[in-house]
Amino acid sequence: MKILTSSQMLQIEQSCAGIGLTADLLMENAGKAVAEETLRLLGDSEQRRILLLVGPGNNGGDGLVAARYFHDRGVRVSVYLVGYRPPGDLNLGLVQERGIDCYEANVDEGLRELGELLASADAVIDALFGTGKTRPIKGMFQLVLDRVGRAKRERPELRVIALDLPSGLDADGGAADPACLAVDYTITLGFLKLGLFNSPDADRAGRITVADIGMPEYMAASVTTELITGRWAGNILPRRPPLANKGSFGKVLVLAGSINYVGAAYLAGSGAMRVGAGLVTLATAEALLPVLATKLTEATYLPLPESHPGIISPKAAGQIARQSADYDVLLMGCGLGQSPSIIKLFRSVLPRLRGEAPWLVLDADALNVLAQLPGWWREIANDAILTPHPGEMSRLSGVSVEAVQSDRLGVARKAAAEWQKTVVLKGAYTVIVAPDGRALISPTANPGLASAGTGDVLAGVIAGLLAQGLPLFEAAALGVYLHGEAGEKVKARLGDTGMVATDLLPELPLVVKRLKASSQ
Repeated sequence: MKILTSSQMLQIEQSCAGIGLTADLLMENAGKAVAEETLRLLGDSEQRRILLLVGPGNNGGDGLVAARYFHDRGVRVSVYLVGYRPPGDLNLGLVQERGIDCYEANVDEGLRELGELLASADAVIDALFGTGKTRPIKGMFQLVLDRVGRAKRERPELRVIALDLPSGLDADGGAADPACLAVDYTITLGFLKLGLFNSPDADRAGRITVADIGMPEYMAASVTTELITGRWAGNILPRRPPLANKGSFGKVLVLAGSINYVGAAYLAGSGAMRVGAGLVTLATAEALLPVLATKLTEATYLPLPESHPGIISPKAAGQIARQSADYDVLLMGCGLGQSPSIIKLFRSVLPRLRGEAPWLVLDADALNVLAQLPGWWREIANDAILTPHPGEMSRLSGVSVEAVQSDRLGVARKAAAEWQKTVVLKGAYTVIVAPDGRALISPTANPGLASAGTGDVLAGVIAGLLAQGLPLFEAAALGVYLHGEAGEKVKARLGDTGMVATDLLPELPLVVKRLKASSQ
């Protein structure tokens, strides 16, 4: 499902005129689609009371068309005009011809009528600006949105729906004007907008649906940013032939764990196993083996010499390099720590992994150590998958965390191109970018996943999928999707408070099972 910037959307709108889809026809299609989707969300009932906040531009025009379709379906609808509509406005005229109640904010003293309308409404639709907001929201617009926000707090059952975008949410960057409402639903038009998935305020959009307004999909064929969908994930799942053996599904070597982070090795190894890797070997400090072997009995183990109890020695570099040649994937970093020994270990291992090296997945402490090495990406000859959270991305790229979060896709895309590596920028709506610029965005924003160890599970999941023969970009994106869906299943069962990383592990095979069933 394509995700567009505002400039890409404008180009498509202009191209539509060339095939007979005029601006007026697109507005008619948009209003009809919004009315139909709203009734689907709310339940189609003549008893519904819907209030439309209509702004001065095209978003307001879409809202006027929607009002007409609501009325024609027997819904009790009211229009509240905020801002100037030009004389002879066709859509306003058609609304008035039907006798639909229209109110004007500029003559509503103290917004008394607005308050009465909100008190009796089942839903209010924000059709003030959409993507058309270019300046701070002030004056009457700010007052009206503030009044709606107060009504929502007083009546949580009042549904607030944004037409295309919540007014005040930047269509590209996702930053919100202080007046921007946190809505229950956003019905976006034609294609998804990038700002709906970018920090820091994308959560104000609520549940997002796309309204088909007649724009042909081929017009977005050149767009290289897409949302990961269940259909895509089901189609990309590694196949499991009945006559397979464990060698058919790849081998993963996991270099992980230290005296302070024993669980990280367990979680990463378990993640790889739970998505179907044929064999997982944990390479870790010798002192950790008794604990790990009792927790993860299905793995094999590569005990490594120690510089201190529970800390892998730099002398293990040669052993790791030799053993890795027998594996399809080498996952490094989960819970290794950043001691001087580990830094020396990495500096010694990386040059030895050139040529016949397995595919690399680098997470956590591997990334933090790399960030200390100038030009670190030149030490990794081939493509690899990097899985930084925003803080790690900041250290790797030299860009502040705030800058990373304000342009997650842009920062990840630039880094992937410069480093020639596949980048997984974790967080709400995780971004996955290939070196050639292709990008996929996760549909998941789950605070339950913001807990220790969930990143280790994700790294293991990606490594397990990569071992089964998926290309790096697809393995990374599918891993993010499966991990996110597992989190959603745990959230549905337990809530988003108290979710722990091990809760994800038994859900992963179930998510895969459901995807397989839905794709058959």
